[in-house]
Amino acid sequence: MAAGADDDGALVDAWRSGDRAAGKRLFERHYAGVARFFRNKVGEGEADLIQRTFLACLEGRERFRGEASFRGYLFAIAYKVLCKHYRERRRGPEALDFEVECAHTLSSPTQALAARQEQRLLLLALRRLPVDHQVALELHYWEGLTAAEIGVVLDLPLGTAKTRIRRGRALLELQLQSIAESPELLHSTLANLEGWARQLRARVLGEADGG
Repeated sequence: MAAGADDDGALVDAWRSGDRAAGKRLFERHYAGVARFFRNKVGEGEADLIQRTFLACLEGRERFRGEASFRGYLFAIAYKVLCKHYRERRRGPEALDFEVECAHTLSSPTQALAARQEQRLLLLALRRLPVDHQVALELHYWEGLTAAEIGVVLDLPLGTAKTRIRRGRALLELQLQSIAESPELLHSTLANLEGWARQLRARVLGEADGG
């Protein structure tokens, strides 16, 4: 059973007080979520980005004051690690705009994580969204983060975070329409979008854990 934010806060306090076991429990509790975060956004090198995220969390644990959830804080670190990874891969003079650039063009294709056609279509469509919109939707659908928590991750005001989620859904539907192989597949995917997303979360979790 997933523990609540209050449990995370208690573990963080104990960790900062020198309780290494509390830190280990935090990492074990949130490892799968961080692995999911990177799984559909990068090709090779996912393990390194997960390690970088938890190392940054370890080094910066004194900066977490509980204004946001620990998950929001951790995913904010993961988002920064992801953006740095993309910039390192591009190595060009131009700045990357993550409200425009997408994982489909910034990273290698990921291995198929889904068994059903609808799930595969959804994964492909998510990768074709601007990175910030992909992050918002995957955290919303897969991790159950609130708009406020997603705002912390993307460093956005609450109202802007809500708009980002709504706009992401609209862009996702457009991408699904663009790449669906048949009207029947498109209809099946759109008719149960949240259901497919929930099932896909379980599938990505299994893959991330080696299952």
